Amino acid sequence: MACMSHLLATNYKALVAQYLAEDVPSFDYGGYVVGEDEREAILYCKAEGVLAGVPFFDEVFRQLDCRVTWTASEGDWLKPDGKQEIGRVHGKARNILLGERTALNIIARCSGIALRARRVSELQKAKGFKGVIAATRKTTPGFRLVEKYGVLVGGLDTHRMDLSSMVMLKDNHIWSSGSITKAVENARRVCGFALKIEVECQSEEEADEAIAAGADIVMLDNFTGESLKQAAKSLKQRWAQKGVNHFLVESSGGITYETCADYFCDDMDVLSMSTITQGVPHVDFSLKIKQ
Repeated sequence: MACMSHLLATNYKALVAQYLAEDVPSFDYGGYVVGEDEREAILYCKAEGVLAGVPFFDEVFRQLDCRVTWTASEGDWLKPDGKQEIGRVHGKARNILLGERTALNIIARCSGIALRARRVSELQKAKGFKGVIAATRKTTPGFRLVEKYGVLVGGLDTHRMDLSSMVMLKDNHIWSSGSITKAVENARRVCGFALKIEVECQSEEEADEAIAAGADIVMLDNFTGESLKQAAKSLKQRWAQKGVNHFLVESSGGITYETCADYFCDDMDVLSMSTITQGVPHVDFSLKIKQ
């Protein structure tokens, strides 16, 4: 399997440059103090996490003419007893310290998301759920690429990356258009055959209208576990009798690690969870220059 880093185009390097510029907009006073002696810093993990964000961490220090060596691999489930050395940074003292906080912030956030995703993924395997579990677009502005990357390293689906990746028609789109049918027709007119159309539905009746209009995915929003299972089964059976099976059923709204297993069923194709990227604890890392 190819490394997840192979997904990254060159735009992530520009993001890293922006992160560094944000942290040092003018003078680096601390860098003046420590000077340019060649030093080595040890990267420690001090809490449970799934190591993620390695390409971003590497790029921070590459832009500062430093070199990173790793003793752990991206995707490793780290469970340190106290603290665990997972890598080293080599370079001038001032450059190591210039990139320290930016690099640690990236892997702390990314590894926390990867841990949450890995736990959900392991639960999915244990319960035998065959559908897709995906994150949502509820990400931190300016940090989405890092957070979605963590989702992938953790073993889940990113869902759509942005508004241009797929057409999702939610309640506000439908109300503004006048009906589900009209909203789907208008969307298909401009998105063509290449993009899927998903419609947020509050009832089976709305889902039926969306399917009839040609939606590729119907999202049953804020259904409870049992009512969701009943609705998904009813939709699949009813439309199968008509020879229609082009659509997927997705559930979203209030699903957490603690409750997601209640939604697992054979008729459910996709579960989307904002809690993969929201409210996720960071993993504790530190970088210490050797004395």
